[in-house]
Amino acid sequence: MSSKKIGFWSVWALGVGGIVGGLFPALGVVIQIADAGAPLAFAIAGTIALITTYAYAKLSVAHPCRGGTVTFLNQAFGSGLFSGTLNLLLWFSYVVMLSFYLQAFGSYGVSLFTSTQPIWKHLLISLAILGTTGLNLLTANHVGKSQIWIVSFKLGILILFITMGSSHIDISRLQPVSVSSLQSIFAGAMVIFLSYEGFELIANAAEDLVNPKHTLPRVYYSVIGFVILLYVLIALVTLGAEPIEQILAAKDYALAEVAKPIMGQFGSVLITIAALFSTISASNATLYGSARFSTVIAQSRGFVSGSQINGIDQSSIGLFITSGITLIIANFFDISRISTMGSAGFLLIFAAVNLANARMYRYTKSKQWISILGTGICLVALGMLIWFALQTDPQTVWVLVLMVGVAIGIEVIYYLLKNRQLHL
Repeated sequence: MSSKKIGFWSVWALGVGGIVGGLFPALGVVIQIADAGAPLAFAIAGTIALITTYAYAKLSVAHPCRGGTVTFLNQAFGSGLFSGTLNLLLWFSYVVMLSFYLQAFGSYGVSLFTSTQPIWKHLLISLAILGTTGLNLLTANHVGKSQIWIVSFKLGILILFITMGSSHIDISRLQPVSVSSLQSIFAGAMVIFLSYEGFELIANAAEDLVNPKHTLPRVYYSVIGFVILLYVLIALVTLGAEPIEQILAAKDYALAEVAKPIMGQFGSVLITIAALFSTISASNATLYGSARFSTVIAQSRGFVSGSQINGIDQSSIGLFITSGITLIIANFFDISRISTMGSAGFLLIFAAVNLANARMYRYTKSKQWISILGTGICLVALGMLIWFALQTDPQTVWVLVLMVGVAIGIEVIYYLLKNRQLHL
């Protein structure tokens, strides 16, 4: 990897690119759960992300390094079982989300062709992960520049959809939110929380950023604020332009379906193309961050040292491992259920990051109560998500149990192999 630095817009594009890719698969899901309360559900999920952003901004300024979340947890809690388990859980969650984006890319891509044979979807998924892996082997500067172009294109199409769609809104379809529907709205917000998770990828790019102390907070807050507004407006236009029955009938490609009466068939194709760019840029951003901190995890556990192994850069090794596992999961596993548990995994991680900043508030020059509040909100949100999963599809809860169990198991094995005393 090159030492070239990236500026505000490159890392802003990296953050937005890592987030907005989750809009396309999440929109139909949140409308199915929250009905007309989908815009509010997006706002609630975004507010949780915004509160957590405070901790990330403070910790990133104090520790501007490639490790991001991994470094924050290790600094706050030490390199024990607790932080080690959370670090592995974060990496597992990234692989799940990367697979989720690639599955959406494959589904939208196949919809452009007359043939919908599964082989074509798998081919598109495989080409996407191989392509983003190749791109990430280039310099951080190339990654940042590619994100600017990709994000600019897809945001242009989404903003065009909002602008044209505003004149097609039927106010009667935008029903007021009732007290009885709040439960489903909060449930919808928690299920699609994963559509905001990409913002923390910014922390992994901190070391490559020009003037991180000044730039990082601006990037974090502007990214989250912009995405919340974008999601709410798109949800409002979607619900106002089409009867909800028609939206749910095309849940997997809701935005492309709603674009037909607003922008015509050509507009629907444009939205589909935007979905392809969004999911591939989200995959690019997620792979960029996850490959970096997978190496940091290995270094923190003493599995590797130095910058190269047999002449190969360690970041590249982390990239290949992450890409290889993702290639298998995205092609051979059904991730519709683990996407919900992906949200649960990130809520657990974000609760820990808020707690980390609360512990180190003097060092990071933070207001401790904000991060304590963030910890509590994330844990409550996690509890609500698990409760909803138990009510609707109890088997999804076992995915989170399995992820946490495997993470703990790997950590325990590490301590046993190293003959080290097991401690939290």
